[in-house]
Amino acid sequence: MSEVKKSKRGRPVGSRNARNETRAQLIRAGVELLTEKGFTSTGLEEILRKVNVPKGSFYYYFDSKEQFGAALIESYGAYFGAKLDLFFLDEDVSPLQRLVNFVGHARHNMARFDFNRGCLIANLGQEMSVLPGTFRQQLIDVFNDWQARTAKCFKAAQEAGEIDTTFDSDELAAQFWIGWEGAVLRAKLERQAFPMDIFFRGFMKSLNSKV
Repeated sequence: MSEVKKSKRGRPVGSRNARNETRAQLIRAGVELLTEKGFTSTGLEEILRKVNVPKGSFYYYFDSKEQFGAALIESYGAYFGAKLDLFFLDEDVSPLQRLVNFVGHARHNMARFDFNRGCLIANLGQEMSVLPGTFRQQLIDVFNDWQARTAKCFKAAQEAGEIDTTFDSDELAAQFWIGWEGAVLRAKLERQAFPMDIFFRGFMKSLNSKV
């Protein structure tokens, strides 16, 4: 992500609430652009223009580009974790059907944006060699959080008799996310859902599931 030059000019005047709202808008804009283009291909000026924030005002909202990146990771991780809970804690359907519903929803959203948007966490993971080292553990922690939520869903599926109890639910969750993120990347590359579909069919067959 290209840098913006620090400046004392352009410091906005307003209430703390207005500052927090603008900061939140910058994070939302950053997440949107980085899911499409990645960290190194997205300029700060592009994000600032999207929110109509003067170029010299960036450091009023964030101390550094690194702090901004950390805020993007935290925001996206929390947002997606809450989305997983909406599906995986839905007691109106069976545990494995919750996973099927999540995958269907993700597939629909990818298609809705013409497969231009991927996963922010996976995108940043691919760029880790050129990113601040502090991002590494933060990204790992997000993946571990998502896997823990997914493992609970698999555990519930075992308790419901949908998955054999000989499976390790934590390992299943890790297998799912490792494969799923690769499938999302391939879908974005090919601009089609086929990679996600073929991965998920294979994953479900490995569980001997009839869902």
